[in-house]
Amino acid sequence: MMFREMRRNKQLLSAEETAAVLEKGTSGVLALAGDDGYPYAVPISYVFDGNKLYFHCAKSGHKLDAIRRCPKASFCVIDQDQIVPEEYTSYFRSVIAFGTIRELEGDGEKRTAIEKLARKYVPNDTAEGMEAAIQRDWAPLCMLEMTIDHMTGKEAIELVKAKKAQ
Repeated sequence: MMFREMRRNKQLLSAEETAAVLEKGTSGVLALAGDDGYPYAVPISYVFDGNKLYFHCAKSGHKLDAIRRCPKASFCVIDQDQIVPEEYTSYFRSVIAFGTIRELEGDGEKRTAIEKLARKYVPNDTAEGMEAAIQRDWAPLCMLEMTIDHMTGKEAIELVKAKKAQ
């Protein structure tokens, strides 16, 4: 599949800047092919490990049904959205990733993924604290992995100009 080129490519973030947005962000919107042809977009926490995105979810529900029906997805993270009323615009920065999601099956890969998520959201926890939390939530835990096929970052032209002026 060929992905569209970004129309306003002067606003394209570099690969490093795009990755930085994903590393810094704490939530995004996962978009899936939902029931009856309706798109299903759901806010969700995630972790990006430099290559893939990981999410956790319940072992049943709309999200998992959609992924099992069609594993293709997009994921959007908004890094900045500063409204500038006097200019009738916003100074934004965001990333969209397209890829395929799979449910992690083996305990080892599921464990690796939940540890990445735990380290991101509770970085100062002790090993014992993390272990207790993982064990408490292990039975109902489902982990998802998104392999990224295409990813772009974009920012407001005003932010592009400000970087060049530095």
